[in-house]
Amino acid sequence: MVDLSRRRLLQAGALAGSAMLLPGMMQAVWAAGSDKPEQQSVRVGFIPLTDCAPVAIAALKGFDKKYGITIVPTKEASWAAVRDKLVAGELDAAHILYGMLYGLELGIAGKPQQMANLMTLNHNGQAITLASELAERGVRDLEGLKKYVGQQAPGSLTFAHTFPTGTHAMWLYYWLASGGIDPFEDVRTVVVPPPQMVMNMRIGNMVGFCVGEPWNARAINDRIGFTAATSQSIWPEHPEKILGTRRAWVEQNPHTARALVCALLEASRWIEASEENRRETAHILARRAWLNTKEQYLTGRMLGEYDNGIGKRWRDPHPIRFFSDGAVSYPFLSDGMWFLTQFRRWGMLKSAPDYAAIAQRINQTAIWQDAALAVGGMSAPSSPLRSSTLMDGTVWNGTDPEGYASRFAIHRKGA
Repeated sequence: MVDLSRRRLLQAGALAGSAMLLPGMMQAVWAAGSDKPEQQSVRVGFIPLTDCAPVAIAALKGFDKKYGITIVPTKEASWAAVRDKLVAGELDAAHILYGMLYGLELGIAGKPQQMANLMTLNHNGQAITLASELAERGVRDLEGLKKYVGQQAPGSLTFAHTFPTGTHAMWLYYWLASGGIDPFEDVRTVVVPPPQMVMNMRIGNMVGFCVGEPWNARAINDRIGFTAATSQSIWPEHPEKILGTRRAWVEQNPHTARALVCALLEASRWIEASEENRRETAHILARRAWLNTKEQYLTGRMLGEYDNGIGKRWRDPHPIRFFSDGAVSYPFLSDGMWFLTQFRRWGMLKSAPDYAAIAQRINQTAIWQDAALAVGGMSAPSSPLRSSTLMDGTVWNGTDPEGYASRFAIHRKGA
């Protein structure tokens, strides 16, 4: 991780009290003093998904200017494009899949790169969609899907995710395996960019996909699919997209990195300040420059209001979250380590990695703490590890990661 200077920590401590009394004081001092951002313009890539919201709001509401930078949002067509431009330096940072960043660090998502996670952008908010034709054949849940898959020749049914080491691949694999379906033996999986999911299901290229919103809601609206599971039903309050960059960029631009995190923290807090703000966020994201879709596809699930498309409606207890008093944004080491356990489970890593060491060098907890102090109203958790219970009852808390990775009955052959 990139360590903060003792001088800056002392400065932050000296100003903390007055900054709490006078919001913005610390930011003004930093922007004008020796901690002024090294870059005034910061290119941030994003994929047109609901969870790019903090990037959009930070840029459009002026939270970036408050911290002495200008965010230049760059809309990308696929996660592979985000990867390539980030690695090449065409992007300074990006709204990126958690597992994709870790895959880059380890050389299993491209050439090995030293990467950095500055903050988590959101929890929850993805889903697994199954084709309407399956519902017509009686498949409405994982149990029904297991039975149906068993009636087909191995590999004859195709499911899509968005990137091999990405979050959507991990949610899809975990969900299928929890129901007794081997994602590498019983079905076939392919990679499809998020905006192309609905079109590909419409023409019959797959019977299921895992992707972020609004594409699951769009499938329901277009009557080609239904929501079989939300990602939060797999892992309540799971980490999803992160603010990713190269470690070299952080080392060269530590003040810019801090300012960028500050701006996105402010934006995330604004989004969750009221239902009105969430609705306005949906309205903004629907615009051509962002998701280029109908507002109705975004608003319901942004508010936690779900309709699975086959008769079930509910208010989700774990809707997409961007802030939650800062708890969402903290880059927990255990969150990153979980993805390593799944890479191990699915044979992407042939030997046990140093789970904790990898997470410690990627997740920039010190920069988050510095930014949180500047923004105010947040404090770091007591531990960089957190405990979660997933859909199959397994508990993940960051301890014994190799034991956790090897405990699953279904895993990739040879893993």
